[in-house]
Amino acid sequence: MTSVSALNHIHKTGLFGNYENKNEENLLKVSEIKNLLIVQIVQYKNSKVSFENIDIDNLKLKNLPLSVVSNKDTRILWNGPKNWLLISIKKDLLKNISKVFKETDFAVTDLSHSRAAMQIEGHDAKEVLKKGCPFNFNILEKNNSINSTYNSIAFTADMTDDQPNKIRLFTLRSFGESFYHSITDSSLEFGYKAI
Repeated sequence: MTSVSALNHIHKTGLFGNYENKNEENLLKVSEIKNLLIVQIVQYKNSKVSFENIDIDNLKLKNLPLSVVSNKDTRILWNGPKNWLLISIKKDLLKNISKVFKETDFAVTDLSHSRAAMQIEGHDAKEVLKKGCPFNFNILEKNNSINSTYNSIAFTADMTDDQPNKIRLFTLRSFGESFYHSITDSSLEFGYKAI
């Protein structure tokens, strides 16, 4: 079975908004991210297992708000107390996750096909997010993540870099098109390149 990405029909490449007379390198870049493994891991309240000793793709879970642990293939975002979102380009990692996290102690849910994922990159990326989200993006740093709403759409933001700002955005697949349009509409003021 071939998977169809959540933004397949609406993400079109090109230059949009206030891009005239601007260096293309200074424009925001908006892209869809495809073919990711997205897994939610939640430890049950009655579980006595120590999650600090669990290793996934050479990464340890951290129970610290806003925190992200990562390597070149995988990122683990703190999603709430004893609740994490694992995002990886390694699709076969799911087998290992299922072995490591015993179902008596953890709920492991593959969300890969239920999320729309995009990335916004550039100096003004935080300014775009400030337009529709109440979070103070001035305090968001590299390897931080948040859960919030953008124009009333629930989303997760994962800041992967700060030179320039590079932020991955995830929302429910069913809200993907509306979320994409909200982000790109807010980007028009700065001019953006869809890649």
